[in-house]
Amino acid sequence: MPFILGQPIKKRYESLTKMRAKSLYIMNDEEFLQKHLFVADPKQGAMRLDKFLTDRIYKITRSRVQTAIKAGLVFVNGSDWVKANYKVRPGDRIEFMMPKAYDESVGIVPDDIPLDIHYEDEHLMVVYKPAGMVVHPGIGNYRRTLVNALAFYFQDKKLPVMPGNPENRPGLVHRIDKNTSGLILVGKTEQAIFGLAKQFQDHSIHRRYQAIVWGEPEEDEGTIKNWVGRHPRFRTKMTVLDSEKHAKWAVTHFKVLERLYYVSLIECRLETGRTHQIRVHMSNAGHPLFNDYKYGGDRVVKGTIFSKYKQFVENCFKIMPRHALHAKELGFVHPATGKDMLFETELPKQMTDCLAKWRTYVADRKAKLTL
Repeated sequence: MPFILGQPIKKRYESLTKMRAKSLYIMNDEEFLQKHLFVADPKQGAMRLDKFLTDRIYKITRSRVQTAIKAGLVFVNGSDWVKANYKVRPGDRIEFMMPKAYDESVGIVPDDIPLDIHYEDEHLMVVYKPAGMVVHPGIGNYRRTLVNALAFYFQDKKLPVMPGNPENRPGLVHRIDKNTSGLILVGKTEQAIFGLAKQFQDHSIHRRYQAIVWGEPEEDEGTIKNWVGRHPRFRTKMTVLDSEKHAKWAVTHFKVLERLYYVSLIECRLETGRTHQIRVHMSNAGHPLFNDYKYGGDRVVKGTIFSKYKQFVENCFKIMPRHALHAKELGFVHPATGKDMLFETELPKQMTDCLAKWRTYVADRKAKLTL
């Protein structure tokens, strides 16, 4: 159950501290957060931030508060670069955003969803995840994820969990975004999980994506290297940062496959696998993914805005109703046999139809210019 306004203050602390508190819900397609706002009383005594929040929020553990602080979901006077041992001062304004808890006691509910299996043996499997499917249960997505489908497929067989992963991610060694289509690798044994995890850690996994981006990159191919971390203000977004203090090193190799003046079809090979890496890198380079609402690709980025062209772009958005990114190739060394494995899948119909529409539009434009 989400926290309810009127419940968060424990009675034994009501006489010690007076505060204002309010709750509101923030929802998008990826997260369901509840926001609490506290203003510390002018007579507030020194108290650790994690204890301050644990004492005032209904049915929450201190460890869960600490997790939220580390994730940057707690703001003190507008800044989220705070630690659990920060001492709350009189007048401090504390914003606390907490995801609705995933109830692990319920377990993973099997869902009868057909799996598009490209390969399977006793150690691992490679499956195709369509756009719109979430990889694992979590905030706001408890059912009909890839993990729920795997639970139904394997029935009583329990897949191992990679060390460091929550229990709701059995078999997973990597992820792709909800609205990204493509290949996912699943480990069925501990040997496979550990072997594949090592390859991801060593950056030896072969991952090649194709994407439609706005505009035309100046170079036919190149490499983007920088620090990528959580956006300091918009916590559901990632961004390029100046240093490693709050970020991780990210490397994307890109190659232009087709230039269509207004948009381009590119290929991206990941050397690292940071959250939203391709989306962040291309947006930062001035070429956001087509119809990527989170990183500026859901508006007319290239071309003069006039009625017919704008209508054409909006029609393309309807054909491609999500960011145009597809995990096309996946290669690795089999953790049990030592053999090189490589799998490939074709672009989904949404992307091919969108590209076809742009090709026709650009060809007509060129024809008119030559008349």
